[in-house]
Amino acid sequence: MWDYSEKVKEHFFSPRNSGALEDANAIGDVGSINCGDALRLMLKVDPESETILDARFQTFGCGSAIASSSALTEIIKGKKLDDALKVSNQDIADYLDGLPPEKMHCSVMGREALQAAVANYRGVEWKDDHEEGALICKCFAIDAVLIEETIRANDLSTVEEVTNYTKAGGGCSSCHEGIEEILVKVLAERGETFNPIPVKAKKVDPAAKMTNLQRIKRIEMILDSIRPQLQRDHGDIELVDVDGKTIYVNMIGACAGCQMEAMTLQGIQQRLMEDLGEFVKVVPSRAGSYARAASHV
Repeated sequence: MWDYSEKVKEHFFSPRNSGALEDANAIGDVGSINCGDALRLMLKVDPESETILDARFQTFGCGSAIASSSALTEIIKGKKLDDALKVSNQDIADYLDGLPPEKMHCSVMGREALQAAVANYRGVEWKDDHEEGALICKCFAIDAVLIEETIRANDLSTVEEVTNYTKAGGGCSSCHEGIEEILVKVLAERGETFNPIPVKAKKVDPAAKMTNLQRIKRIEMILDSIRPQLQRDHGDIELVDVDGKTIYVNMIGACAGCQMEAMTLQGIQQRLMEDLGEFVKVVPSRAGSYARAASHV
């Protein structure tokens, strides 16, 4: 399990500035739910001074993504847009007293959302889609421009570091050669030579050693360990079904329909991924019941 700072935990369990900003005049959307992380940053900017009067966010992702988004809004409130644009992903990580290396991509996503929101306010076209041939990592839709910028901004020098900061190469690994080519180019600009140090071997997926029944029992055990926290707030959770990487659950009592339900599910999903050692998606049963029923007809 990753080692999170107390400040990361604080901003995850009690995020600042979470939710919609009704009178926002600058909005930045980055990421994709299909790729695992998505962030909407909303700003209220004073048109005369270009000062950020308020900032709020909505995010779909892990605990680090929520904490990074929370930290970003706290950092930029009160700043002028040009000063806010100077905030780096490392500034976000430092504000949280550090992020695990594998989670630095969450701070990069926050920086991108800020750039997108400022562009939106100024009427400048900003888009994270990709020109023909520029897409490097198909698993997470990461392009060459983002990889180059991240390598330069954070002095990265290995494929593993690029994966930690951008997620590129963290899926099927087929894009490692493309990442290496970018590293060769950027390191040459710094007068350095790329050393193709092998990427650390991925940990063996513990779920691969389990039978389906053992895996389900493991999921139930993890949910049982979370249940007391929910029950303290007069809520609960039950496992409904497991279909491959998708885990269907039913939120009970005060948890059902709660404004924090989506965030609670994100936290549960993160806990399951860390304990199982695999990517999974936690879905409330009411959202998937019709699709599941149809698939079995």
